[in-house]
Amino acid sequence: MPVTVVRFNLVAPGASPAELGARYRAALEMAAYADDRGVTTVQTEEHHGAENNWLPSPFAFAGAVFGATRRVAVTVSAVIGPLHDPLRLAEEISVLDLLSGGRLVTVAGIGYRPEEYEQFGVDFARRGKLQDELLQTLLRAWTGEPFPYRGRTVRVTPRPGTEPHPLLLVGGSSRAAARRAARLGLPFFPSAHLPELEAYYKERLAEYGTEGWVMMPAAETALLHVAEDPDRAWARYGRHFLHEARTYASWQSGTVRSAVKSTATSVAELRAEGVYRILTPEQCAGLGLDSYVLHPLAGGMPVEEGWRSLQLFCERVLPALED
Repeated sequence: MPVTVVRFNLVAPGASPAELGARYRAALEMAAYADDRGVTTVQTEEHHGAENNWLPSPFAFAGAVFGATRRVAVTVSAVIGPLHDPLRLAEEISVLDLLSGGRLVTVAGIGYRPEEYEQFGVDFARRGKLQDELLQTLLRAWTGEPFPYRGRTVRVTPRPGTEPHPLLLVGGSSRAAARRAARLGLPFFPSAHLPELEAYYKERLAEYGTEGWVMMPAAETALLHVAEDPDRAWARYGRHFLHEARTYASWQSGTVRSAVKSTATSVAELRAEGVYRILTPEQCAGLGLDSYVLHPLAGGMPVEEGWRSLQLFCERVLPALED
């Protein structure tokens, strides 16, 4: 059975607070519906100061999802590590781990937008060192024992329930990220299909004498939307996918490698590119993928259309994948 993911970043250009509140509540209802029907994972992420209301608080959202569900995992992919206080983040993840019974998966990256660092008064040039400190602090904090931190002795309670600690992966597309993961004996989450970086990470594991594993996007990674009539859906809703694709493109420099990076400047180009796909239930079930990532509220997608996509996926695609 493939891994099935429902992604939420709650983007909604120009939405009022009331509209955003309704959208957030709809996302929780969608998560509960997906959980009841056997979807594997809810994925969310973190960005700050975005004009289109991109979700800035993935752990608050994760906690709400856990309260609405029973089985589904929530993956935060990714938290921008250097923007967080290490001790407070250790506490938040520990509480969520206890609350969810170990269903939280955290991918820690360093981000790529200097303006996010400026917003929080964090030196972008020090992001690698700050990430090292963050990861080391999380691992020490989750033991529940006192430890030295910035010249003082601290202790983080409560301890998480997951042993040896909540699932924490190091994300990124650079050799520095792979080295960081290997040095700490943490699993590595490349941001794109990068077999050469996986090989480099495994070489560093051997060098450091640590153990780890890789969770890497497939060579073919697409964000999916399910509709009875894809042509009509592209015509009516393609602009929402294009908005998200253009937002990502405006943020990512040429050195950033991402599984969902797009160069499209029109809906027609985006459709031809294949990063975002609108498919019938039969087409979706026939893809033969190891993982299916549904993006029901992409780029400000109307909530009612998001529900149609999710229901088609759960009622007609999931049963076909199980056969």
